Amino acid sequence: MNSANRDPYLLTPGPLTTSAETKAAMLRDWGSRDAAFIAMNRRVLDRLVELADGQSSHVAVPLQGSGTFAVEAMVATFLPDDGKALILINGAYGHRIATICDYLGRAYSTYETDEDVPPNPTIVAARLADDPAITHVIVVQCETTSGILNPIEDIAAVTAAAGRRLLIDAMSAFGALPIDARETPFDALAASANKCLEGVPGIGFVLCRADVLSECAGNSHSLSLDLADQWAALEKTGQWRFTPPTHVVAAFEQALLEHEAEGGVAGRYARYRENCDILVSGMRARGFTPLLDDTLQAPTIVTFRMPEDRKFVFTEFYDKLQDKGYVIYPGKLTKVDSFRIGCIGHLGALEMNGALKAVDQTLVEMGVQFEKVAS
Repeated sequence: MNSANRDPYLLTPGPLTTSAETKAAMLRDWGSRDAAFIAMNRRVLDRLVELADGQSSHVAVPLQGSGTFAVEAMVATFLPDDGKALILINGAYGHRIATICDYLGRAYSTYETDEDVPPNPTIVAARLADDPAITHVIVVQCETTSGILNPIEDIAAVTAAAGRRLLIDAMSAFGALPIDARETPFDALAASANKCLEGVPGIGFVLCRADVLSECAGNSHSLSLDLADQWAALEKTGQWRFTPPTHVVAAFEQALLEHEAEGGVAGRYARYRENCDILVSGMRARGFTPLLDDTLQAPTIVTFRMPEDRKFVFTEFYDKLQDKGYVIYPGKLTKVDSFRIGCIGHLGALEMNGALKAVDQTLVEMGVQFEKVAS
C-alpha cells in the first residue's frame, strides 16, 4: 500500500500507478478553447511525435477514450472500404482488431500463431506475395495477453518491401520500447496515455504519416472516430472537434515531463527492465513458471502459469494481495490457465520487492508450498 495516499500499487497493464504530481495536475480546471489549453495540447502532441522520431513525417492525433477507441479509429481511417488487411494474431488484442474489421465491414485475412509464438516475418512476406489484394498489415507490438514482444521492425521491412502499408497497435509498448519512424516505416501507430507513458485513462492517440492521413478523408465509418477530420480541425483551430478531457490532457503533459526527466524511452525502458527482472527471478524462486522464454518477454507485463497445487485458488490469491496493497491481473490466455503481473507504472525496485514479500505472506496464509528453484 502506498503509505502517502493509501492507494494500492497497480501491477497491471493500465490503468496503473501514477505519480503524485501527475494526479495533482488534474486539480485545475481548463477551458478547452482557451489559449493556454490549446498551447498545452500542442506541446503534448509535439512530444508524442518526437518520441517516435517522426518530426519530419508524422503527426499525433488525439482521441477521447481508451486505447481500443484509438485502434478502431486507426483501422477505420487508414483501411479504406476497398482495402484488405492481413492481421497478425497471437493474443486477444489481435483478435480484437479482427472484430473491429468485422464491425467495419473491412476485408481481412489472419495469420495466427500461439500466444507464446511471435509471427514469422518470412511467413508474412509469403502471405503478402500470395495475396495481392492485401493492402495493409496490422500488428500488435507487445501483445498484452501474454507480454510477448513481436518483431515489428522485421515485419515493417517485409511489408514495405512488398509495397504494402503497416498499422501498429503499440498500446503496451509506446514510451518504453523504442520505435524510430525513420527506420521502421508505418502509416499509423496507436497508443494511449495510461500505459508506458504513465498518464491517466481517457486519451488514446495515433501517430499518423501526414501525407497518407491527408488521403484518408471519407474513409471512416464514424464521425467521432474520424482521425482525418480530427486532424483537420486541430490544424485549423488548434482545438479538438468535441469536448476534450482537459484534466487528462493536463495530467498527460505532466507525465510526459516526468518521462523526459527520466531519460525518455531509454530511461523508462531501463526501469521497467529492472522491474521485470526482479519480478521474474523472484517469482521463479518461489516456484512460479513464466509463460514466455526470456528472449520473448517484453518488460511490461509477465504472464505466469497457474500452479497445479489445489490449495492455490487465484481469486483468493488476488484478494489477499489486494488486501496487502498490490493489485494484479487475471490471465487472458485461451489455452493455459494463467495470471498476469505488470511491471509498468510509477513503480520501481522497492515496490516490486514489496510485491514479492506480499506473495510470500499470501502463500503462507493459503497453505501453498511449491518446490522452489534457484533464481
